[in-house]
Amino acid sequence: MEHGTLRARLHTLYPGTSGRRLKQWLEGGRVRVNGAVVRRGDVRVASADRVELGAPPPPPFPAPLRLVHEDDDLIVVDKPPGLLTIADEGERQRTVYRLLRDWVEARGGRRIFIVHRLDRETSGLLVFAKSPGVKQALQAQFAARTPQRVYVALVEGVVRADEGTLTGRLAEDRALRVRATRAGGHGRQAITRYRVLERSADATLLEVALVTGRRGQIRAQLAALGHPIVGDRAYGSRRDPLRRVCLHATRLAFTHPAGRRLTFESPPPSVFRRRR
Repeated sequence: MEHGTLRARLHTLYPGTSGRRLKQWLEGGRVRVNGAVVRRGDVRVASADRVELGAPPPPPFPAPLRLVHEDDDLIVVDKPPGLLTIADEGERQRTVYRLLRDWVEARGGRRIFIVHRLDRETSGLLVFAKSPGVKQALQAQFAARTPQRVYVALVEGVVRADEGTLTGRLAEDRALRVRATRAGGHGRQAITRYRVLERSADATLLEVALVTGRRGQIRAQLAALGHPIVGDRAYGSRRDPLRRVCLHATRLAFTHPAGRRLTFESPPPSVFRRRR
């Protein structure tokens, strides 16, 4: 009975495959001899031995993100601060959309579609659709203001009222930064509700609920209230103890295209409470 190394048999079975690729197959546990995983290429095999290459393991979920929910129609993820939702002129590659799209495609899936966004500086919950129809259905809900979008924000100063509603209009300045405006009729209507969770000597932890969903709405309206979010230098924060904007999308609820109501939770970072 003729013998040879497993590496040689693999080269015969898969001509043109590089040695590096064969090593990856072996180390990844994809090669089986007579049904048993073999990870060494110098193992001797007989001509009668059955050598098989198994399917590659599923790709790991991209580390910066946390998978919260996935079904046939949508994906919900938890985004860290410092990561764009979608590419802009300064960053084309490392975005939530690109990381998630590559992961879906590596599993043999098709396109994903952006439903809504979070600022680069904001962490928390995002939903992506798996088809144009689901995207349109979810975005119609956002336009009708039916989803629940709740954030936790650590702001500078002591907010005296236990709860309140911020109303006004927002517009972009020359630097394309969203600002509250007092000009009658100028800008887009913005409505935000808040309630106090905790107070300390120089900061307040707020639960903030969006009624409208404008870009930069929470950051701009809290700054206009005189309580910028801790770490939000762009909106007047004077200190940055956590090296991030202390804003987190903690709850997201909407109606699934199949008709059931879904609610997802992402606890705010514990440092929001400890580092005040």
